[in-house]
Amino acid sequence: MNISTHINQTQQAPLLAIGGSAGALKALLIILSELKADIPVTIVIIQHLDKDHSTGLLSVLNNSCSLPVVSAIEGEKPMIGKVYLAQTNDHLIINSRGKFHYQEEPLAQVYRPSVDEFFASIAMHWKNEVTGVLLSGMGDDGALGLLALRRLGFYTIAQEKLSCGVFGMPKVAIARNAAVDIFTPNQIVKKINLLY
Repeated sequence: MNISTHINQTQQAPLLAIGGSAGALKALLIILSELKADIPVTIVIIQHLDKDHSTGLLSVLNNSCSLPVVSAIEGEKPMIGKVYLAQTNDHLIINSRGKFHYQEEPLAQVYRPSVDEFFASIAMHWKNEVTGVLLSGMGDDGALGLLALRRLGFYTIAQEKLSCGVFGMPKVAIARNAAVDIFTPNQIVKKINLLY
């Protein structure tokens, strides 16, 4: 699939957006450890996690990745060469200026930070190509957002069942036809390295 049809000449790089929850850590470690060190993309991870445990996750991910894994900071513009991790109980989005923004709403969304909210925001505001990846997790967060990305013609991947710790979020995404491909973590990172 040629995803370059959505490239615009802007200051934004291609974006790799990864969402996950329960059981996703193992997949994240595989993906980050095998990513090319010079991969020319912006990478953002939305992982359901209480903010009190986010520092520990940051440390674990940094130990597995050749790129620096850093907190997504309010008002910061995401750039190539870093892996950004949502770090509060609020929802991380990309705003209309292409910068990180945290918001409490929707309060009814119990999965925090919400993968759906982030995916929906990049569908609206990211001005370059996007690859959306939905990993292991309970519930259905991320499925609608992944579908929104696919409907725009972006490349989307859901983690396959046997490699998931909890086959909830990817299962719903697959059922909604939101994923172009259904891959193991090893297949996911091989595909990303080929794309970029």
